[in-house]
Amino acid sequence: MSNLVAPPATGVRTDWGQVPEHVRSALEARLGAPVVDAVTQHGGFSPGVAARVRLADGRCAFVKAVSAEANPTSPLLHRAEARVCAALPPSVPAPRLLATHDDATWVALAFEDVDGRQPHVPWQAEEFSRVLDAMGELAHTPAPLDLPAVVESEAESFRGWEQLLDDSAHGRERLDPWVRRNLAALADLAAPWGEFASGDTLAHGDLRADNMLLTADGRVVLVDWPHAVRAAPWFDLLLILPCVRAQGGPAPDGVFTAHPVGRDADPEGVTATLAALAGYFVRQSLRSAPPGLPTVRAFQAAQGAAALEWLRTRLGSRLPWPPPGHPPGAATSRTRGAVERNAKPRT
Repeated sequence: MSNLVAPPATGVRTDWGQVPEHVRSALEARLGAPVVDAVTQHGGFSPGVAARVRLADGRCAFVKAVSAEANPTSPLLHRAEARVCAALPPSVPAPRLLATHDDATWVALAFEDVDGRQPHVPWQAEEFSRVLDAMGELAHTPAPLDLPAVVESEAESFRGWEQLLDDSAHGRERLDPWVRRNLAALADLAAPWGEFASGDTLAHGDLRADNMLLTADGRVVLVDWPHAVRAAPWFDLLLILPCVRAQGGPAPDGVFTAHPVGRDADPEGVTATLAALAGYFVRQSLRSAPPGLPTVRAFQAAQGAAALEWLRTRLGSRLPWPPPGHPPGAATSRTRGAVERNAKPRT
């Protein structure tokens, strides 16, 4: 078990009744019946609505809605999720999109209701095993062709160490001493991550305990899909393990190398991508909280600590980096022109 302790993965929700009447009415019209009961669901960081609702005709749905006034990025993510969910193959364990409303300020989505619950945190072995099995199945799913490639989607997000090297970066004095000593080496180590993480597999791109539901019949249903990308089969597994570790789960490296999608992955490519992921979490944790999301930075700090713990385990004594004959900064200078046209916003 981990001695890392992440804060709860929960933010400040808006209740369904706080949504403007014209937005509620528009979504209800698309659903074909008014909402007569709404229960806010906790978990996740969006400042918007996340509620299980009951309609006047007895049907149930899950509704999420947010305004650009609460957070300017959140409506973009809802729009992205609507596009992704409309394109997901039927075999993907995701709720079906039922209706949408978008008036340029408010974006509201309605999904089929899933009778399930989030995994327990701290993680329990049996539930974690179910999730690992589900991830193995997802890793065999070809991505819809219109999804962005991971190297494009995360071109900016995964430059965290390089951003911290820039003179304009703030918060470097708060970095772990080991990170400060090895900052340039970490940037070089992470730079080629896209060469290894690229692929044509459907990746959720943001798996955590609060983005999945366990059902009584044994299914694992994955929710919140705005960050879906085309990536290597092992990308989702690498992304989730630092979060699992930070929430009381097992050490990541043994889980990764034992899993069918991890054991065949290029070890150096995994290390490079893990370095890039750690840089993202650490860099984000030093930034000011985004509007409406007061709790997300502390959670990212816990994820960053877990990712760094895993990275140091994989590296052993291999830092400082790069090896002799490889000038410091060479890798980062090669990647400054990374493709960013399809980069998705992350908080």
